[in-house]
Amino acid sequence: MASLPVYRWRLAPDGYATRRQLRAAGLRPGGQEVAAQLERPRRRRGPLVAYLYRVDLAKPVRPMTSARWAALAKANTARRICPACRRDAGYVIPPSLGMCSACAFPDNAPEGASWNSSPTSVR
Repeated sequence: MASLPVYRWRLAPDGYATRRQLRAAGLRPGGQEVAAQLERPRRRRGPLVAYLYRVDLAKPVRPMTSARWAALAKANTARRICPACRRDAGYVIPPSLGMCSACAFPDNAPEGASWNSSPTSVR
């Protein structure tokens, strides 16, 4: 395995870019291997490392189709549904809780809150 060329912070030659820089230019790595490495020294820890890709081998970003937009919307909607009460929480459910805050902390809910009532109860 050949070693990668390593450049110091802000001293990489033209023709290389990070993933974020490629994306800002409307490009993607397109399956190419990492071409070089950028290192930013730090005082008490190891250096920060950024991987560089060749700009001339980068490919344009694939456009979002209507099917991709629909799949993304469906995935984002699923992240808002509480698995405990099966309601739309109105925000993305935090993975640390695994459920909406009303289900995770039922004692903190105000009395008579509609989002705290069970789905089968009728008022």
